[in-house]
Order: sequence, then C-alpha cells, then structure tokens
Amino acid sequence: MKTARLLEALDTQVAALGELIAPLAGHSSMTPRFDRQRFRTTGRRMQDFMDEIRSNLAQLHHCVEAQETEQLAWLAEHLALQIGALQREAATWQLRTHDSAHLGLGKLHKKLLEHQEFERRLMAMKREREALAAQAETLVDQQQLHREIDALEGRLMRCREATQKIERALARLRR
Repeated sequence: MKTARLLEALDTQVAALGELIAPLAGHSSMTPRFDRQRFRTTGRRMQDFMDEIRSNLAQLHHCVEAQETEQLAWLAEHLALQIGALQREAATWQLRTHDSAHLGLGKLHKKLLEHQEFERRLMAMKREREALAAQAETLVDQQQLHREIDALEGRLMRCREATQKIERALARLRR
C-alpha cells in the first residue's frame, strides 16, 4: 500500500514536471545539459530528457510489479535525481540564452525565449486560479476567479500566437 502511494506521488510529480517543461520542450542547446550518468539520452532538447524520465517511471512501475527490489531501489533514486535535475534546469533555462542552438539569430531567439517564459508563468497562474476556484466557498469568489481564468486564457492564447509567429520567422531565417 505504501509503495502504491509513493508511485502515485511520483506520477503526480512527473506530470507536474511535464507541464513545467511543456513551453521549453522544443528548446535545444549546443552543449550537453547533463552528464551521461544522469541522462542516457543523446538528445539536446528538453523533451528528450522528459521522455527518458517517463520511460524510467514506466520501468519503475514494472519493477514494482515484478518485485525486483534491488533494481527498484536504484531506479527510484535515479529517477528522483533526474526529476530534481530537470526541475533545476527548467528554473534556470532562461539564464542560458548564450548556449542556444540558434545563436546567430539573436534578437528573435531572445524574444522567443521571453515568450516561452511568459507562457510558462501564465500557465502556472492559471493552474493556481483554477485550484482556488475549486476551493472557493462563495459564488462571488468563484465568479471572480472564473473571470480571472478567462482573462488568463486569453493572454495565454495571445502569447502562444506570438510564440508561433516568432517560430515561423525563425524558420524563415534558418532556410
């Protein structure tokens, strides 16, 4: 029973990390972000690392079912370290604009990174308001929070449109 709760907590943490990484998923770098002991993937995109974490989580579930305690302990520790590393990277990725795979495209790439950060922050604000709306006790509070959620959805949509426009401009310049 305790193992099931721990696995559920890990599932929740990986899902939250996936939401955090979503705006950064396509971000690539010129140099490796992690050493080979932390991540085996040869990819340079944030999504590649997230995929490896999900794969390790699935393997962890399999180890629990097969009752492979030695591999289970190692894999659980490895997965926790991977999650922590990717969380730290997500928190600091905007500081690494110098290490971008699009170095020569300067201003546009900087704008793209800024818009991706805006999108990440807007998504966090929206999740926060949705959680508050679910716990609101009065109708007035619920209505106010739903108005705020609607406004955030509009801002998020405009931010995504701007991000797509910048991505198209970058694609044209790369050709």
